[in-house]
Amino acid sequence: KATLKTIAQKLIYILLYCKCYPTFDLVSVLFNFDRSCAHDWVHRLLPVLETALRDKQVLPVRQLRDVEEFLERFPDVQEVIIDGTERPVQRPKDSEKQKEQYSGKKRHTRKHITGTTRNKRVIILTKARPGRVHDQRQLDEANIVENIPEQVPIEGDLGFQGLHKEFENIHLPHKKPKGKELSEQQKAENREFSRQRVKCEHAHAGIKRYKAVTSIYRNRVPDFDDLLMLIATGLWNFYLDAA
Repeated sequence: KATLKTIAQKLIYILLYCKCYPTFDLVSVLFNFDRSCAHDWVHRLLPVLETALRDKQVLPVRQLRDVEEFLERFPDVQEVIIDGTERPVQRPKDSEKQKEQYSGKKRHTRKHITGTTRNKRVIILTKARPGRVHDQRQLDEANIVENIPEQVPIEGDLGFQGLHKEFENIHLPHKKPKGKELSEQQKAENREFSRQRVKCEHAHAGIKRYKAVTSIYRNRVPDFDDLLMLIATGLWNFYLDAA
């Protein structure tokens, strides 16, 4: 007999897990069933939630095949803001895995590259990669920029330095010359550029309302963190549509 009998109970259960990221021990106490049952319900209901969000057309694209797909999926998008976001993971015991996931910020992480619009909607989300992978390398391997139309501006930070030499629609802030200072006009342009790009930070903050993508990752299923990030992003886009 099912321990979660109604659709409402199942929805509350899986949304609680995404929002609070409780341990299976705690969930088993809250819902009065065994720890193993708590584990099974999470892995049974998350794919159902993903399907529901896909039906609502709020999930981001994981990879673009070509420019035509972008125009078909996002005909009204006027610009794309690209940025990286990461979540902490437990420090691996294996030394090679430690090097792979060390982000250079005194912690071990997994990271994504996002593409966001000015209305804070996340339309692109790359697969999770180890924290050591540089943002620009991850962007290049996902083939995102090549499949965005040239008439759509792409705004990035200095972590994507060099892309503006390859693509005409890449816009980056002015970089301070070595041993020199930026002009007052360049500083003003950088401030205005940051004011526009901050929308992607607001989107990341909205996604990270869900503790399942901000707390230290502790699950053992491969790429389960990637699924959690995808669902949290879909829930954020769904919130924007409902607001």
